[in-house]
Amino acid sequence: MSIENNKELVRNFYDLLEEENYNAVAELCHPEFLFYFQVDNPIQGAVGFVASEKANFDAFKGFTMRIHEIIAENDKVVAYMIFEGVHNSKTIFGIEPSGNRVRFSLLMFLTIKDGKIYEKRAHFDLDDIKRQLMR
Repeated sequence: MSIENNKELVRNFYDLLEEENYNAVAELCHPEFLFYFQVDNPIQGAVGFVASEKANFDAFKGFTMRIHEIIAENDKVVAYMIFEGVHNSKTIFGIEPSGNRVRFSLLMFLTIKDGKIYEKRAHFDLDDIKRQLMR
């Protein structure tokens, strides 16, 4: 795949996540997909990844997660994103729905293999998110 195709794959992946179209998201994942929530201990496979994302996003019905910058080289794509949502529907991190608006940045490092997303590494400040939920 070309660099532009890789970038479009990643854009589509995050559009589908924002739409909460988890079946379509899973289809874009490589059969050997690895998701690193932070640094170590990856979640293996699209099923575990989707369950993890759904558990988090269900707490923020109507959230947005927009790509603001995307850079690609060879089989790597980096996306800088901003998540915005209201904690309105489910307990997360042991915190009951607060009605608080949450806004934070994410930096995603993705590897493409065989036209699918093979690896996803997420980087964000979890403590900042928790502070926003509890304020």
